[in-house]
Amino acid sequence: MKKYLLYVFILCFSLSYAQNKINENLKRELDSIMKSDQILREYINFDTSEDRKKEIVKDLGRENDPNFRKGIWLEMKKRDSLNLIKVEEIIKLYGYPGKSLVGEPTNIAAWYVIQHSSKIGEYLSMIEKEAKKKEIPFTYFAKMQDRFLTQQGKEQIYGTQGQMKQITNKETGKKEFFNYVSPIENPTRVNDRRKKAGFATTVEENAKEMGMEYKVYTLDEINKMN
Repeated sequence: MKKYLLYVFILCFSLSYAQNKINENLKRELDSIMKSDQILREYINFDTSEDRKKEIVKDLGRENDPNFRKGIWLEMKKRDSLNLIKVEEIIKLYGYPGKSLVGEPTNIAAWYVIQHSSKIGEYLSMIEKEAKKKEIPFTYFAKMQDRFLTQQGKEQIYGTQGQMKQITNKETGKKEFFNYVSPIENPTRVNDRRKKAGFATTVEENAKEMGMEYKVYTLDEINKMN
């Protein structure tokens, strides 16, 4: 009987280990994809230091490329397209590569690629399921849902998305860019929703991190700005 129980224990342990073992090859591939997705975005981020920008240029081997800055957006677009192809192939083979399969923070690599694509609508329900299973943090589903809603011209829920619009300065008559937090559904309750979703910051603090001041706008107010 004791031998039988020992055998059952070993079998269960082995199965558990097999199920929870990280796919190291896939992890490395996704880590590379995430770096490809993030490195140029880090370069253009408003709070990235000049020293860090130099490190990025060196890392990319572009120190002697005079056209590096001018070509960033085009290169980013190419990278996003290639990364999406890779991630969609991975999802076809494994499903969403979450925490159980590739560990953290690699479990958000595929999320980044989808978030920066035009295919959010195709994967949003999958991301929601993975978030509810804790394969990725729920806050990442919240960010993706907000982006999808703002792309459709609707109110976001958690206040994670900011936008930019070119408007005419009434005093100077000149065109200038206006940055704002995209309109939010029931904004008086947004911080309650953020806390429940797992965000550590308020909508005001998040806006500051994005380099803008938080102010409540309706969709109609934004649409009327010119």
